[in-house]
Amino acid sequence: MILPDLTQLALYLAAALLLAVTPGPGIFYVAARTLAGGRAEGVASSFGTGLGGMIHVLAGSLGVSTIVLTSAELFTALKLIGAAYLVWLGICTVQSARREASADLEGGATAPPVGPRRAFREGVLVEALNPKTAAFFLAFVPQFVVPADGNVAVQFIVLGFVSVAFNTLADIAVAFAASGIREGATARPTLIRRLREASGAAMITLGIGLALAKRPPT
Repeated sequence: MILPDLTQLALYLAAALLLAVTPGPGIFYVAARTLAGGRAEGVASSFGTGLGGMIHVLAGSLGVSTIVLTSAELFTALKLIGAAYLVWLGICTVQSARREASADLEGGATAPPVGPRRAFREGVLVEALNPKTAAFFLAFVPQFVVPADGNVAVQFIVLGFVSVAFNTLADIAVAFAASGIREGATARPTLIRRLREASGAAMITLGIGLALAKRPPT
């Protein structure tokens, strides 16, 4: 047996689902990417954040995350890199939205979409460079692991995968919703620009929050 009993499993699924729909860096990145480049980029970025989440799950199962979180230097380095990347993406999102709005007004050419491949890669980095994700998995998943059943690492991976799957599905839902907004507001470019700017501003805010985050107690 590598899963908790039905009661524990139900509690875990409910908690994981609730956490999946809680806005975070991944959701805002997916929304911004979709509003800028369409559904394909949004879905690609969703799978990217999913892979980034699985990196944390595997690192947690192997004990790597514990090493990072117990080392003040490693935690600080990872959070600052992740924060800088989020802020940079946020600034690029805002600037890109404003440049394209200016180009539309002046009749110039707009920048081409970044494409699904780049959206996927950026999605991986957005999630993988967030030490708070590692802290979450190490604090949340072990509560539902049953050591007596053995295969603790396997239990951790399975439960972590379920949580990542929920997160990815939530991100894909955001991509489809943002795509619908984008297609329905083609005649209102100002609305799309403001939504993109809001998504960029949210990423900047989350990046600043990550930079100020304290290492969780161990």
